[in-house]
Amino acid sequence: MSYKQIKWLILIIPTLTIGIWEYIRHAYLLPYISMELGNWLSPLIILSVTMTLLLKLFSLMEHLQEELNIAREARTILEERERLARELHDGIAQSLFLLSVKLHRLEKDKPGADMPLFRELRATVRRVHEDVRQAISDLRYSSNEALPWTQAVGEMISDLQKETGVEVLFKWDVPEEMLSSKEKMELSACVREALINVRKHADARHVKVDFCETETGWSVAVEDDGRGFPDNPFAEPAHYGLRMIRERADEMGWNFSIGRVGKKTRLEIRKENRL
Repeated sequence: MSYKQIKWLILIIPTLTIGIWEYIRHAYLLPYISMELGNWLSPLIILSVTMTLLLKLFSLMEHLQEELNIAREARTILEERERLARELHDGIAQSLFLLSVKLHRLEKDKPGADMPLFRELRATVRRVHEDVRQAISDLRYSSNEALPWTQAVGEMISDLQKETGVEVLFKWDVPEEMLSSKEKMELSACVREALINVRKHADARHVKVDFCETETGWSVAVEDDGRGFPDNPFAEPAHYGLRMIRERADEMGWNFSIGRVGKKTRLEIRKENRL
């Protein structure tokens, strides 16, 4: 039933109800029901019809309105992701490409310069360029509305397996309806950063992604058997992704933790619902 049909029914049903009641009352019930009693029965009949029919229609209308709001929110998020991808492509990616060309030209113009330094600079620019291109791809790929969110996360994990050969155990037991569109977007970004961090720094052979419902909310954990990290991983410049995950979790009001559990590294994001 469409939103417009529900509105017309809400307007028409009370009018039809009182009309039908008054007709039956005057045509058939006047010998049995006094005028005063009939006047008292009219609002009661309207109230009973409202409670049985109109409340259901109001509930349907609220449900449709909620779906509309979710669709608008999702569309806003997708448009923002596309805008960010376009800005990355037109700005940073082009600048990095130009920087790479200038480094190559400078290396040719000055053959006696410090070659290891040039190679290191080229490698750094190449890595940053690849990261930016991957970010652009992720932004545009995740904007596919036809792909369910849980499946999109699964595809992201599958890509990691194909690229690195790392065995990933994927366990996802929380229904999508439990998270808002904003939470899905932020959580996807956190999981992506965690997997990128594993790929770049952990040198792991096995990774486990576990998203489960808890007594007070939900928890998602990314666990790997890699080489670990120093006592304070946030002090390392190369671990900028971990700081991004922590900042996203703080902004969303989630609990964030990372540490060694036995011989494994465990990164966990937990949401506690307020009672």
